[in-house]
Amino acid sequence: MSVHRFGVCGTAVLLLAALTVEAQHLRNFQVPQPLPNGSVLVIGFLGGFEHWNDPHRGIRKVALDLHSLSVPGLYVETVENHRRKLAMELIKGSVGSKGNLNRRIRIILYGQSWGGAAVMQTARDLQKLGIGVQLTIQVDSVGLHDAIVPANVRSAANIFQHDPLSIRGRRKIEAEDSSCTQILENVQLSYLLRPYSTLNSEDASWARRAWGGSHAKLEVDGAVWEHVEQLILNAIRE
Repeated sequence: MSVHRFGVCGTAVLLLAALTVEAQHLRNFQVPQPLPNGSVLVIGFLGGFEHWNDPHRGIRKVALDLHSLSVPGLYVETVENHRRKLAMELIKGSVGSKGNLNRRIRIILYGQSWGGAAVMQTARDLQKLGIGVQLTIQVDSVGLHDAIVPANVRSAANIFQHDPLSIRGRRKIEAEDSSCTQILENVQLSYLLRPYSTLNSEDASWARRAWGGSHAKLEVDGAVWEHVEQLILNAIRE
């Protein structure tokens, strides 16, 4: 997501908002270190300059909803996309020295906008450590290197819009090795003719309405996050 595509004023507003809230730290996580055998660790990466615990954002809503289900062995956290090192510390501490393949710890990563790109970057970092990922989900992913899913990922999904006059998500993801990774879907949506009144408009600030275009509309589309949550639940039940 570049400044010239989003608008200088819009970027400045989001940056100012990010500077006025408490930074995320490792102590904010509530995941046991290491996790018990058979656990599932789900990490959601927020987009833009969004705060990790903003209850109005789709990534955080999915996490809170999954947590409310009280599924045994399921642990869910959200991370700001520019704090991927925190996510890596959390994952390494959760799987322990033996790694997740030996201890049967399943990892699921999902993210929106810059958070979608953070998902792929994190998956690649985990590949270097020999740590597998069961599922990745990218929602309107924005990044330079977010199209190729590394071979340590078992399955991957991509949801995006490509409407004009808006930041556009990654159109297609592909497997680095199709024998290792199943691409579940590359689903394109459109919001050109959809007013905010048909979406969860209470979660869209005036800045998002003014400058966000279809990228912002997708982020407040409840149906998208219901689908993301279902993909995660399907993977957990496998």
